Amino acid sequence: MNLRLTSFALLGLASAAAHAQSSVTLYGVLDAGLLYQSTAAASFSPTAPNLGKIYRYKDGGIYASFWGLKGSEDLGGGYKLNFRLQGTFDTGTGKFGLSDTPGVPAQFNQFATVGVSGPFGTFNAGRQIVPMVYAMAETDVRGAQYFGSVLTAWLGMNQAAGWPGTNTNGPIGALYDSNALVYESPKFYGASVALEYAPGGVPGHFQGGTRESAVLKYSNYGLNVAAAYYNGHDANPYPATFPAAPAIPATGQNNNRFYYLGAQYTFRDFSVSGAYAHGKNPANPSRADLDLYSAGLGYRFTPALKVTSGFYYLKDDNNSANHSSEFAVGAEYSLSKRTMTYAQVGHVINKGTMNQTIVYGQPVAPGASTTAAMIGLRHSF
Repeated sequence: MNLRLTSFALLGLASAAAHAQSSVTLYGVLDAGLLYQSTAAASFSPTAPNLGKIYRYKDGGIYASFWGLKGSEDLGGGYKLNFRLQGTFDTGTGKFGLSDTPGVPAQFNQFATVGVSGPFGTFNAGRQIVPMVYAMAETDVRGAQYFGSVLTAWLGMNQAAGWPGTNTNGPIGALYDSNALVYESPKFYGASVALEYAPGGVPGHFQGGTRESAVLKYSNYGLNVAAAYYNGHDANPYPATFPAAPAIPATGQNNNRFYYLGAQYTFRDFSVSGAYAHGKNPANPSRADLDLYSAGLGYRFTPALKVTSGFYYLKDDNNSANHSSEFAVGAEYSLSKRTMTYAQVGHVINKGTMNQTIVYGQPVAPGASTTAAMIGLRHSF
């Protein structure tokens, strides 16, 4: 009897140990609020007419709403096998976020990766957020949010370069890359590197649809510094699967290049940031050649309350009449560990055909000054 009980106990312990070696987590965020904007447009076209004021329910005031699954298995010796599936959705309509193909949604449009981590760092393969985006977020006081940040300014560069907003394949840099292979090193005295390569898979054209990028970061003593380089072939608006007639083949045209250098310093409760970026179309510089300058200042009043501000200036090197200046300020208050409320206001002055947006996903009238304000709630689970 004792032997039988001991056997059952050992089996239970073995089962518990095996369970502890692997895990799967369901997680997500709901983020939405009410948005007012003094101008609006039906698209990101530089000639889109001003449709007037807009007041609407808007998903994604801080970041997009999303849900996902992630898990890992302990392989021993400090190594783990990891997977992640994550996609955005609109809480107002229930629709999934966009993919690289114009107008086509995808259930897991942010992450669909499998990889390995260990003493060497991490390696992930599949669709994922590209390393340059993390570099931008970590060197912007506004944190590359969806309302008035270095992210919306960078999207303004893409709009000026012809991005229609109907897919996630941008002409300058990238937010997500499909078929990407990404290596991230461990930190060494605060320094780390991230390398990306995404094969295009186009028959007969080795560089057709390929992407490559590199990020060098330093983080220590309250200072974050990041330098990023991104290069893409056959980028938007002509992806490899562009559903248009006549179809434009992905032959390896080098038409997407982006450089970024930024820094953020935090001392006690103050934070300050600054950055410079340049985006161009190397194959056709007359189509896209743009500069981005940014600066930010923030202060944390209490552990639950912080206020951040940012200034973002875009300049078209091909036409001095095209430029824009944007200022945004926001306050975030944590009601609990999982729930936060926020209020934000921004103003952009667009000149020429520029149409830098204040909030991601809501076009403004090109060449017009626009003010936007938003209040919202963000809850994680």
